[in-house]
Amino acid sequence: MSVENYHGLCHRHMGRAVEIRTHDGRIHRGIIHRVSNNRVFLQPIGRPRNLGGFGYGGWGWGAGIALGFIASLAVISLFFW
Repeated sequence: MSVENYHGLCHRHMGRAVEIRTHDGRIHRGIIHRVSNNRVFLQPIGRPRNLGGFGYGGWGWGAGIALGFIASLAVISLFFW
C-alpha cells in the first residue's frame, strides 16, 4: 500500500484505536491523535510495557511513525484492553 493510501486511511480513522505494524516487525497500538503529511501520531492505550517509551518519539507525541514505514494498519476494539 502506498504512503498516500496510509495517509488517507489514518485520516479516516482519526480518534480510533489501531494496531500498526512496521516493516521492521514492531507493533504499535494506540489511538490516532494526529496525521501529518508523512507521519501518524498515536496516543497510547493501556499500561506502558517498559520505561523506554512507545513507538517512535516517546509515547506517541514525539516524532510519530513514518507513513512510509507502515507495513499494515488494523482498526482494533478497545474491549481487548
